[in-house]
This record gives sequence, C-alpha cells and structure tokens, in this order.
Amino acid sequence: MLSLNTGDTGFVMLCTALVCMMTPALALFYGGMVRKKNVLTIMMQNFISMGVTAIIWIFGGFSLAFGPDVGGLFGDISYHFALDKVGIAPSPVYASTVPFILFFAYQLMFAVIAPALITGAFAGRLNFRGYLKFLILWMIFIYIPVCHWIWGGGFLAKIGVMDFAGGIVIHVSAGFAALASVIFLGRRDDMKPGEPTVPNNLPLVAVGAGLLWFGWFGFNAGGAYAADGLAAYAFTNTTIAGSIAMIVWMLYDWHYDRKPSFSGVLVGAVAGLATITPCAGYVEPWAAIIIGAVGSSVCYYAKYVQERLGFDDALEVWRAHGMGGVTGALLLGILASSNIDKVNASIHQFLMQLLGVIIVAVYSFVVTIIIFKVISAWGPIRVTKEEEEAGLDESLHGEEAYKM
Repeated sequence: MLSLNTGDTGFVMLCTALVCMMTPALALFYGGMVRKKNVLTIMMQNFISMGVTAIIWIFGGFSLAFGPDVGGLFGDISYHFALDKVGIAPSPVYASTVPFILFFAYQLMFAVIAPALITGAFAGRLNFRGYLKFLILWMIFIYIPVCHWIWGGGFLAKIGVMDFAGGIVIHVSAGFAALASVIFLGRRDDMKPGEPTVPNNLPLVAVGAGLLWFGWFGFNAGGAYAADGLAAYAFTNTTIAGSIAMIVWMLYDWHYDRKPSFSGVLVGAVAGLATITPCAGYVEPWAAIIIGAVGSSVCYYAKYVQERLGFDDALEVWRAHGMGGVTGALLLGILASSNIDKVNASIHQFLMQLLGVIIVAVYSFVVTIIIFKVISAWGPIRVTKEEEEAGLDESLHGEEAYKM
C-alpha cells in the first residue's frame, strides 16, 4: 500500500508554486522585450493562459494526458474528468509518495506555461479573439497528446523516449509551434525586414529572467517528485547550465558585436535553462557544463537560419526554446549517466531521442498550421495595419503600459 511522504509532498508543493510563478515571470520577460505599445497585450496573453488552461485541464485535459492509455495516443478522458479519482491518495503510476491531486496541480503549471511561450513569436500580430481560439485548440490537439505520448505512458514512452522536465513536451512543441505561427501570420507590417526588436524596458526583462531562473529550479527539480538525490542533481545542473550558457552567449556577442549585450546575457541564460531541461536529472554536473555551452552555441547560431529564411519570430522563441529543447533532448542520449537514474547514454538512446524530437517537432508544426487555418476561417485573427501601427494595447484592450 502506498503511503504519503510529508517531505516529498512539501517539496512538490514548493516546486508547483515555483513553476506557477514562471508564467507571470515570462509575462515580465516578454513585456520588457516588445515595443511599449504592445506590452500589456503580450502580458495579457500570458496571464490568461492560467485561467483557460486550468479549465481545460480540469474538464478532460488531465485525463487525456495522464488517464489510462488508449492506443498509445491519449488517455481515457472519462477516467479523471472533473477531478474524478484525483484525491489525497498517491498514484501507483505517478509520483507515488505525494498526493495525486498535487501531481495534478504540478502538471497543470507545466500546461499553463507551454502555450504562453509561443506568444513571443507572433507578438504584435494576433488579435485577442484569435489568440483565445488558438490557445484552446493548441492545448487540446498538441500539448495534451504530446504530454501523454512521453509522460503519460504513450507510444513514445513505450519505445524509450525520455524527457526529464519538458524539453520535448514543452520546449520543442512550443518552439516549433512558434515557427509555424510566424510562417502563417507573416511579417510585422511596422517592422522592416531584418530590423531587430529593441526591448522597451531592459530592467523589466532582467526581473523576468531572474524570476524565470528562480522558478526553473522547481520546473526541473520537481520532476523527481521527491526531495532526494535525483532532485539535487536536477537542481544543481539547472543553475550550472544556465550560468555557462549566459557566459558563452556573452562571449559570442562580444566577439561579433564588439560589445557585451545585457539583453544577450539574459536570453543566453534562458537558452541554457531550456537546453538542460530534458536531461536535468539524467546527467552529471560536468555534463551540464557541456550542455550549457553547446545549447547556447546552437541557439545563438540558429539566428542565421532564422534570418536566412526570413522568419519574423519577434522574441526568437524558436531559437531559444525550440532549438534549446532539441539540443538538450539529443544530448541526453549522449551524456546521460546510469549512475544517477535509469537512463544511460547509448546509440540506441540517442536514436530514440532523435525520433521523439522529429515526431513532436513535425507534429506540432503541422497541426499548428492547421489550427491557424481553421480559426482564420471563423473570422480575422490578424490585427489590421492600423491596429498594429497604433499598438495592440490601446487598440485591443484600451489601456497603456506607460502613461507618459
């Protein structure tokens, strides 16, 4: 018979709160990065995910993700619908020493931030009605199935694809959805091709990045679902990779632009944190150094691919999250240590990781395009040129971030 562990329960409660904080932190990070006329719009898109996703998660989403497996594709929607069978007793399948309802809450925080990440890509282009439709459909048809495939006992889990804390489930799915969104919506009309997005408030970006880093300890270490050595490895590897990635990105900026950029330092840290996420609890600290450096390098140089293809990813979500998640997931197959957990580096594991990344990236990209086609058939989803020029804060919400 399973019994609750109060230490593990308290630990996962803390991690749940930390991950919850990451969505407001992301709102601050993105809010400082966009033009000042669109600050409130992107923050609104981030915050509203907390409400909309919670409703979806309660009424079928959690059950589809973590209910009994149906054909390897999704869970039984009726099993945990409206929190049925979700109570204090721990689950024999998931987090066996903490209340199952706490596992529900922890996973809800992951679900909330996944679609919020995408908003940085299409900043300044999507109207709020269109965003709400996109948020609902993306959660149902992309995040929830992918979550089940890897974390809920679906077909990718069965063939051995591993993802400790969401590098594939969250960062790859969101990153390639971001890429699809900018291809479908096209370039911003008020920006010249190649013109960089200049942050309107770098101190706000710094606060957001700091809180994201703080929350990432819960994001990664919480994946152990216990206050144990595995959590300690994930916790420590998180800050090592973020720190190394920050320094490497700064050196690239210093080399190419002759000046170290503060915004680059912050983005570099986020890229490193995204890269370590899928393997945080599976690698030794020395490997986290390599992961941070390689992740930062891949994400930095991905900008040349983005520029070459002309993708107007406003806040470079595909670079930092999509490519960071891909890189970390593949490095898991190369650097994982069986001395820590059950995963060991091997050609087989690398190939499984590669297969998982390809399936999730292609699925998220294609289905995101389909979602945008469907919701655009219901009515206009892109703001007008006049609204874009005036700014979405005033045009869509009748408010301004800065009264000056």
